Amino acid sequence: MDTNIQLSYQDKAVELLKRDAEKIAQLIKVQMDNLTMPQCPLYEEVLDTQMFGLSREIDFAVKLGLLEKSEGREIMASLEKELSILHEIHTEK
Repeated sequence: MDTNIQLSYQDKAVELLKRDAEKIAQLIKVQMDNLTMPQCPLYEEVLDTQMFGLSREIDFAVKLGLLEKSEGREIMASLEKELSILHEIHTEK
């Protein structure tokens, strides 16, 4: 495969995965602000399901060679950090 095309696919994969991570963070923020408390089973179910789905997307991109494993870990770690901050903000209210 042409190197430029491969890089384009890699860039697109990273962009899409980061966008999915942002959507998860936004979904959790809306849920915390409007619907449920972090201790609620519904909150935990949504969080677990979304995080698992993103981790599977990342694994798939890694297997295709579109993403380095370390980049995938960075995306997950960044999202986990953001969710932790949201949780702290919500529990301090």
